[in-house]
Amino acid sequence: QVQLVESGGGLVQAGDSLRLSCAASGRTFSTYRMGWFRQVPGKEREFVASISWSGSSTAYIDSVKGRFTISRDNAKNTVYLQMNSLKPEDTAVYYCAQRRRVTNVEVTDETGYDYWGQGTQVTVSS
Repeated sequence: QVQLVESGGGLVQAGDSLRLSCAASGRTFSTYRMGWFRQVPGKEREFVASISWSGSSTAYIDSVKGRFTISRDNAKNTVYLQMNSLKPEDTAVYYCAQRRRVTNVEVTDETGYDYWGQGTQVTVSS
């Protein structure tokens, strides 16, 4: 089991940057793929980015490619989401999640993740 806590959200203007952090408790953190998802009130949760346990493999939805970068520091039990050139449509609650040890779904599928943080709000004004 692991506990995930997101931080770093806030209110920014379009074009600005934010870096989200997800701090994990639990010594097995470094062995799992991690993901970032986001959700707008009244809409379904959306995959944003994912990173393998070693950090060598990453995946992004097309809408954030070239703007967002996912990374991790296993020594600090932390995963990051650097968000540049933010747009109003990026406004959402952002969640980090730990991928299941055993799963055969795509990395973009939220059902492949079993531990979730509480979320951090990102608001991008026009």
